[in-house]
Amino acid sequence: MSIFINADQASTASPKAPAVGEAMKNFIDAGAFNASRGIYAGAFDTEAMLYRTREQLCDLFDAPKIKNVTFTSGVTLALNVLFYGILQKGDHVITSSMEHNAVMRPLTHLRDDGRIEFSLAAADKQGRLDPEKIVELIKPETKLIVVTAASNVVGTRLPIREIGKICQEKGIMFAVDSAQLAGTYPISMREENIDALTVTGHKGLMGPQGVGALILSDTAADLIEPLVCGGTGSFSQLETMPEPLPDRLEAGTLPLPAIAGLSAALDWIEETGIFDIHEHKADLTAQFLRRISEIPGVRIFGISDPEEREGRVAVVSLQLDGMDPAELSQRLSEAGVLTRVGLHCAPRAHQTIGSYPQGTVRFSFAYNHSLSDVDKVADILKSIVETA
Repeated sequence: MSIFINADQASTASPKAPAVGEAMKNFIDAGAFNASRGIYAGAFDTEAMLYRTREQLCDLFDAPKIKNVTFTSGVTLALNVLFYGILQKGDHVITSSMEHNAVMRPLTHLRDDGRIEFSLAAADKQGRLDPEKIVELIKPETKLIVVTAASNVVGTRLPIREIGKICQEKGIMFAVDSAQLAGTYPISMREENIDALTVTGHKGLMGPQGVGALILSDTAADLIEPLVCGGTGSFSQLETMPEPLPDRLEAGTLPLPAIAGLSAALDWIEETGIFDIHEHKADLTAQFLRRISEIPGVRIFGISDPEEREGRVAVVSLQLDGMDPAELSQRLSEAGVLTRVGLHCAPRAHQTIGSYPQGTVRFSFAYNHSLSDVDKVADILKSIVETA
């Protein structure tokens, strides 16, 4: 194998940001002490690390209060904590047809259990969502609107600012799955009227797997009940969960080494600059779209215009005429290019864009890729087409 290019960054960033592994190792080597469980220096150091990471997330996403930043294992758990903690029997939820199963499965479970109803706002073939599609579905019982910030299948960004404004006007809570946008493009909870931002550390934030956050507005913080109960190291005289956040939502031992790694990754994002990260990824995506649009038999899903830089993230899905997506992905892998194939845990999205049930081959790029990397990927794809 002459080259190795990981074009499966939408699954998990690899390699991670510099110093992530070192930060995790240093935490473990220094004693890996728990916070709020001891009155000695190691425990206090851990508490300081946790506070600083909450502060970093609060600053990055323009959240209302540091205490409203609660740690989870990632977006999936954050969404479950939100849905089960806020939704009650008879509530109605609106989401989009571009959602990941992290949204669809818990909502479906709650619906099938007789607790809620939900409606899907249909996106178009490019994955774009007209905010008016949301408005048309609002009922008196609508309590929550939840959408992905950017599709993990085709990279199209959803209009979260416009949807947030609708929610503010209608008095409906607004939740955002930021898995594919966080760390690539600015997100402001205040300006976009987001009540619940679900975050994962291991994708665009360039941190380790196993850590994320649920960040709440004061409105959501007042309403949410804990999904998981247990020890918090605080208010230990109570056999009920403490009322104050973040304790109310953080039962048990937190993934402390992963949080230390996430903090290092957030340092790197701040030093590098999120606008520079976005511009470089946009350059990579535009170059890839230009190159593959010239290859006969390649069908691009989603936004195919290389000049459409603001409406998408660095995720491109395609099919090749006459070849099963799994075979194409395998041939790419044999040539040194890693991709993701199939339905990407988002069958509704594939139904929307017209690639269901076979799915697509997905390419996704990271800040550490170069334009020459993108050209190499395109050259390999072209060679596969020419020898098919």
